Amino acid sequence: MLEGIRVIEHATYMAAPGAGGILSDWGADVIKIEPPGGDPIRNFFATIGTDLQDNPVFDFDNRGKRSIMLDTRTAEGQKILRELASEADVFLTNVRPGGLSRSGLDYESLKQTNPKLVYCSLTGFGLEGDDADKPGFDVASFWSRAGVASITVPKGQDPFPIRTAFGDHTTSMAAAAGICAALVQAQRTGKGQLVEASLLRAALFAMGSDFAIQLFFGRIGSTKSRHEQIQPLMNFFKTKDDSWFCIVSRQGNVDWAPICRAADRPDLIDDDRFTSAKGRRKNSAILVDYLDEAFGAFTKAEITERLDAESLAWAPVQTLAEVAADPQVMAAGGITEVPSASGDGTSFKSPASPIRFPGSDDGPKGPSPKPGQHSRSVLEQIGYSGTEIDDLLAKKVIT
Repeated sequence: MLEGIRVIEHATYMAAPGAGGILSDWGADVIKIEPPGGDPIRNFFATIGTDLQDNPVFDFDNRGKRSIMLDTRTAEGQKILRELASEADVFLTNVRPGGLSRSGLDYESLKQTNPKLVYCSLTGFGLEGDDADKPGFDVASFWSRAGVASITVPKGQDPFPIRTAFGDHTTSMAAAAGICAALVQAQRTGKGQLVEASLLRAALFAMGSDFAIQLFFGRIGSTKSRHEQIQPLMNFFKTKDDSWFCIVSRQGNVDWAPICRAADRPDLIDDDRFTSAKGRRKNSAILVDYLDEAFGAFTKAEITERLDAESLAWAPVQTLAEVAADPQVMAAGGITEVPSASGDGTSFKSPASPIRFPGSDDGPKGPSPKPGQHSRSVLEQIGYSGTEIDDLLAKKVIT
C-alpha cells in the first residue's frame, strides 16, 4: 500500500517505532536511525539474563526496517540526518522537542529543504504547554496522567500498572493513521504537514466515551464490582469448570429473556424485580448471585452452545496462551510470520499490524535489522563515497 514511501525513523523504545513498524508492514521503506549502542529496547531480554538471537519485543516493532547507527550528538551526524530527511516522505521521531530544535531537526527547519515532508512528532504530552518537553512513557503519560489508571481500578482498590506497551501501541496506531492522512495531502498538494501524536491525547480518545460524559456532566461513575453493576447483565460469569466469560447485553430489554433461557432460569423472565432495567439495577446484587449459580451449573462447552443458541453477544475470557491457539484469531489475520533475524531462513509467529488489506501484501517485509546493519548502504544511496563512509566509521559518527 505504501510502496515507494520512504520513512526516516529517528526514535527508540516502542510508540514511534510501533508506528514505523505498521508503515513498514504496509510497504514503506523505513530507515531506523539508532543511537550508538542501538535502540535500548534491543536489551529488553538481555537485562533479565537471556541470550536470544531473536527478540520478539524489538522484532515486533522493527521488522522489515533498515538500520543505520548514527551519533546525532555530533555535527556530522546531525548533517547526515538532515540529508536523509531532505529526500524522505516521512520523518518520524519521539525525541523530545527541545533537543530536536537545538539540533536543527525540528519541523520548521527540515521543511525548508523538503516542503513536502510529513513530520510526525510523537511525545508524551504534546508539543505545547509547560510539560511539552517532559519525558513520556505509557504508564505515566497514557495510563496515569490521562486518568485511565484511576477509572479502570474498581472503587477502593489500589492502582496497578499497564501491561507492556499497551498505551504505546495504541498511540502507534493513531500516529500511523495521522501520517497516512498527511501523506494524502502531501501527494495531492505538494505540501507537507506536522503530525502531532501524543500518548496523552491518544489515551483521552481511547477512553473517549467516559471522558465525554465527564466533560458534559462534570462527573463520572466509578468502576464497580460485578455485584454493583448499573447494568448487571453486562457482566462476567464463571462456568463450573472455572472458565470466565463476558456477556454484552444490548440496550433496552431485548436480551433479558434470552439470557434467562441461556442460564436455564426461565422463571426469572417475568419476575417483577428484574423485568425492567431499573429493577435489575436496584436488585443487581441478588440478580448476579442468581446468574452466578445458574451459569455455574454448566461447563464452558455447554455455555458456548447455550449462549450461541440465543444469539447473544458474548466471549470467553481467554489467556494469551488460549488466544494464540484461537482459530478465529488466525482467521482474522491477527498473527503473522516474521523472518528470523538470524538469517537462517526460519521464522516465528508475531502479532500482525492492526489493519488487513485483502489481496495486498500487508505483512512483514523482512526480519528486524541488526544494529547499524545498513549504515553503509543507506549512505551510499544518498551519494556518500566509500572513502567518506570509511572516514565516518573511523570517527564513530556511524557504526
